[in-house]
Amino acid sequence: MLTPLRVQPLDTWVDPADAFATLFGGADGVDAVWLDSGPEALSGRSYIGTGRVRMTASVADGTVTVDGVTQPGDVLDALGADLGLWHGEQAERLAAPIGWWGRLGYEAGASAAGAPVAVPEHGRTTDASLLFVDRVVVFDHADRKIEIVAPDDADGTAWIDATVRALATAAGATDAYLAAHPIPPAVAHWRHDDDAYLAAIEACQEAIRAGDAYQLCLTNRITASSAADPLAVHLRLRRASPAPFGGFVRIGEETLVSSSPEEFLRVDAGRVRTRPIKGTRPRGATVAADVELRAELEASEKERAENVMIVDLMRNDLGRVCEVGSVEVSHLLAVESYAQVHQLVSTVEGRLRPGLGAVDAVGACFPAGSMTGAPKLSAMRILNRLEGGPRGAFAGCFGYLGVDGSAHLAMVIRSIHFSGEGVVIGAGGGITALSVPAEELAEVRVKAAALLAAAGLSGGSTPTAN
Repeated sequence: MLTPLRVQPLDTWVDPADAFATLFGGADGVDAVWLDSGPEALSGRSYIGTGRVRMTASVADGTVTVDGVTQPGDVLDALGADLGLWHGEQAERLAAPIGWWGRLGYEAGASAAGAPVAVPEHGRTTDASLLFVDRVVVFDHADRKIEIVAPDDADGTAWIDATVRALATAAGATDAYLAAHPIPPAVAHWRHDDDAYLAAIEACQEAIRAGDAYQLCLTNRITASSAADPLAVHLRLRRASPAPFGGFVRIGEETLVSSSPEEFLRVDAGRVRTRPIKGTRPRGATVAADVELRAELEASEKERAENVMIVDLMRNDLGRVCEVGSVEVSHLLAVESYAQVHQLVSTVEGRLRPGLGAVDAVGACFPAGSMTGAPKLSAMRILNRLEGGPRGAFAGCFGYLGVDGSAHLAMVIRSIHFSGEGVVIGAGGGITALSVPAEELAEVRVKAAALLAAAGLSGGSTPTAN
């Protein structure tokens, strides 16, 4: 049974970036997760959470480690078993999403779906990394209110009191942190150079012509050795490329920095929603150019077809866990504009069948169709052959699965992963029969540009084979 929660309102508003820099900026080694609606958010909530129990998984070893104890298993099974123990908490929505927060890597989902996966040749990172969060700072952007939530016991009360004191002096913490942590320059290396990536695009189109797939989300990977501070990189990225599903996930020796525009799954009161993105154009340098690029995206036969393919795939995935007749497309081919790009976004919703929950929805939909292609299993098999290595954190998801049955997960795109492998960035795009290879190559560069700049990486605009 979950310890009753204490909820402490804060009298003043603090920007989530200042709050995180104050609470965890100098706390190296302290596990913490920041789920951020962005610096310009006027609605929704942002959360900062911490806890003491970790869950990690290794696909290569077939193991899950919880609180230091390693056992054979799959991370989704482990999450389902643990969250099932909290069934009594699901009758009432909690003051904060207490539960498992963190990230699931692409290989964790692909392996569970029955697809072949690549294993890193050098080093080993976790294929899933989560933290059981029971201490949360909640930021309500619409009402400009902050609440601090923790167990109503001696430790929880002490944490709330310390957090209240710290946040009283948090104003300006972001600027101070950035000034104290300049980003050192480093050189980026692409897994596939231009010629190799163009050849992979051609191989995708050959597979499509052969009838083995309708669409393939081909990805490339950037790596670098860098001493950059992950939080400083995230704060720079947040300013330069704000997004509605930002995230900073620091668990153990790994950190995920994300400025993601794509919502993977949201589960609330038995309703489940996914919002796949397919179709991209860069922002224009002038108002006229920007309007022209947006209109070009809206009119693009290739981009619209690509989005509809993934919508159909996600309808099918949700249909596996939702009540018959409840799955619907509430928005189709809407254009959403971000700092760097315009994108086509659709929304698919449904009602979960009785007895099924958020982990079942993740199991049915992960990896997301927007990151694989269609048909999903065939696409993953083809991509495993063409991409030449693991995706890692990229194309996975991050967010929370709460003990009250709620969940909110975003796609790991526009993201940077810091680990023992160094800095890793993924970027890609959907390939169809109508794709123009040179345009697909340019799209990958556009998507990676803000990430390279935030991390101080050069060389990324001209890929070199490694």
